[in-house]
Amino acid sequence: MENNSFIFTDGTDPKMIEAYKKAQDTFKYFWREQSWEYRRIIPGLNLACVKAAFSQEDPETGKNIVEHMWINDIDFDGDHVKGYLINEPNDLTNIQPGDYFEIPLNEISDWLFAITPSVKKPTGLSKLFSSSQEPIPKAYGGFTIQKMRADMPEDERQEHDDAWQLDFGDFNDIEVVHEQKEKPENLIEHPMSRNMKEDFVKFLQEYPNELTNTDDNGLSLLHRETIAGNLSSVEVILEAGGDRNLQSQKGKTALDYAKQLQWEHLIPVLEN
Repeated sequence: MENNSFIFTDGTDPKMIEAYKKAQDTFKYFWREQSWEYRRIIPGLNLACVKAAFSQEDPETGKNIVEHMWINDIDFDGDHVKGYLINEPNDLTNIQPGDYFEIPLNEISDWLFAITPSVKKPTGLSKLFSSSQEPIPKAYGGFTIQKMRADMPEDERQEHDDAWQLDFGDFNDIEVVHEQKEKPENLIEHPMSRNMKEDFVKFLQEYPNELTNTDDNGLSLLHRETIAGNLSSVEVILEAGGDRNLQSQKGKTALDYAKQLQWEHLIPVLEN
């Protein structure tokens, strides 16, 4: 990602502040996709990163210098977004690319992932007249980017998109999940969660200890699948005897995370 792709924003712009809020409210969809990406044998994402504000006091003026930059290799514990800085700061001297950060969810300013659309291979006569050009990866999220695109004249917007080599679509109609228009049910549950349900049942039968194992944050499998919004996985865990009352190191149950992230389809399952 080139340096000219960074987005430095005016914190007083109400439309940009609205973009920050939308990114925070919908981050759960980014994490759902990213968590499944970590399980894929063949990568599905062309790009996945989160933007946040980084600051430093100017020693000469005493004013705060703020730059919004991207981090990748994202992890998420339900409260904090974690990753490594991938941008070279323009003015900040207290951070550098590769530095690790843990950022509260309510302090991120954007998220973005991109997936190359699947295209059916042409056959017969259609193969003779088809273009061999690969489809452009489609961008999801990118609320601050879309705000900036909305302010650009058409030629500048096209130049911007060409620099990113992404299809950003309509800045007035931002999608947050893959194939959102074609398969609106994907807003409720990731297709991999549905498709992997039987395999997940077999996995827990073979490795029942996974129901009680916890990670460094005290998150159980039920916590993690809840944070990722995976309904089928949550149902399988509960049916296998997963403890819905188990608390993380922060004293939160899976239900607490479902409510916190507003996974409405999981709340009744965990309450019952």
